[in-house]
Formats: sequence, structure tokens, C-alpha cells
Amino acid sequence: MSVMTMDSSIAAAAPATDAATGREKPFFAASDMHAYYGESYIVQGVSFDIRQGEVLALLGRNGAGKTSTLRAIARVDSPGLVKGEIWLDGKPVHKMKAFEAARAGIQLVPEDRRIIQGLTVEENLTLAQVAPGAGWDLERVYGHFPRLAERRRQEGVTLSGGEQQMLAIARALMRDIKLLLLDEPYEGLAPVIVREIENIVNEIKSLGITTIIVEQNAVAALQLADRAVILDTGEVAFTGTAKDVLDNAELRQEYLAI
Repeated sequence: MSVMTMDSSIAAAAPATDAATGREKPFFAASDMHAYYGESYIVQGVSFDIRQGEVLALLGRNGAGKTSTLRAIARVDSPGLVKGEIWLDGKPVHKMKAFEAARAGIQLVPEDRRIIQGLTVEENLTLAQVAPGAGWDLERVYGHFPRLAERRRQEGVTLSGGEQQMLAIARALMRDIKLLLLDEPYEGLAPVIVREIENIVNEIKSLGITTIIVEQNAVAALQLADRAVILDTGEVAFTGTAKDVLDNAELRQEYLAI
């Protein structure tokens, strides 16, 4: 498959420099990732880089491998990464297990949110800091998520879908976060709640947190993002700026059907 590109600076742009070579290094880099669910070959040589503080939209049709790519980055057991390298802030994530990747600063907010039954909002949040690597404290979380402050004593699974999404994002921020992975944050939410989640993601962006967002609502994701990667059947079909995609109707129709 040919790879379309409109932004040749992705691989080179980064705030850090390699002392040995003098070359710039990306804050995050995935190189030639190959991952399988059993014998199903899902992630097929995916590579992309991100500068520190950027938001990258990882897009594609259903079944393109977006969620699988996020899960491979987070080092969860499935899909299994069989080849490739993943680097975050100079650390080799591809050598880590999921709990080690989390301690290294990778926080995945999955589509199903994984709110823990039987625990209140506040208990779900504080549980995130049981392991070493604390991030935001409760005061800061409640300052950014006032709705969660109002419901701090309520059982987390009884919140509305939008509130559960807020809780899942807030829980990730309770960790020492370097890379936030958002999988379908708008899924199943009413438009008014989507706008609230968009505001939260915009605020996270303003704080300089590096983020990868997978979202079926591609236009909404692109409006938040600095750059975009489009996957097609597990391979990279396009890399470039978010504006490149928004401005290219032919590209959107071919790979995103919008």
C-alpha cells in the first residue's frame, strides 16, 4: 500500500536532541509495529512520531486497526506486539509490560471506560494513585471537573455516560502522565455532552499534555488535533497535519467516508 504524506517534518520534529548524533528526537515514536490477535494480523508495520504537547488524531474506518494500535502502545496483552519499537521520552516502551508502561507515563482511557463497580467517584480516582507515580491531586481534578466534585460520593458506575467519560479521563490524570491515549471518547454521547468532553480535551491540550485520540467522529477529532495519521487495514495510509485532512475532501472520502 502506498503511503500518502503531506508533512515530512513529523519524523524529525522533537524538542529533545540525541547527544551522540546531534539529531532531534521525537517525544513519542512508534516504529514498524506489528501486532496480532492470535493468528489475526491487525497492526501491520505502523510508524509515526509525535512532538511533546501535540494532539494526534489516529483515524480510519471501522476495522482499520486504530484501537489495536492504541492497545499495542499501552502494552496490554492483546494484541500481542511481535515486532517494532515504541519510545516515549527516551524510554523503550516496547520492552515493558502494561503496568510498566503505565508507570512510565502512558495512560489509556479505553472505550468502555473501565469504571470500577462498587466504588464511588472519589474512590475510583484515589485508587489510581495506589501505585507509585502520582499526578494531579483531588483538588486539581475537581477544579477541572466540577461535575465530578458534585458527585464525589456517588457510585461511579451510576454516573451518566458523559460523566463516566469525565471520570475515566480524570482518573488517567491522577497518574504521572506523559502520553494520554483516548479511545472513542465521544462514543454514545449526546451532542451537548460531546461538546463538554471536547472542552475538556481542549483544556488538556492547553496544558501541554501529549495526546493520541482515536475517534469515529473524525471531524471532531481533527478540529482538536495538530496532526493526523490515517490507518487503512492495519497500515499507515496518510500522515500530515489535521488541516491537510480537513482541506482534502478526496482524502476524507477515500479513507474516512466523510
